[in-house]
Amino acid sequence: MTTTSKSTARRGFAAMDPARQREIARLGGQAAHRSGNAHRFTSEEAREAGRKGGRAARGSTRQSREQ
Repeated sequence: MTTTSKSTARRGFAAMDPARQREIARLGGQAAHRSGNAHRFTSEEAREAGRKGGRAARGSTRQSREQ
């Protein structure tokens, strides 16, 4: 009877050198900006996103229900 063991070896993108991963990610970001699909947050948008995340992380506490 043969058994197959689940390999924990890293494969694909995870197996690449971290510098190579960063290079690929950088190229993807540049392509997104060129095509108009990327978004740069203004400081106000980032602030609002942080507020929303903070509310979501607290769950349904009294403070978030009152707002």
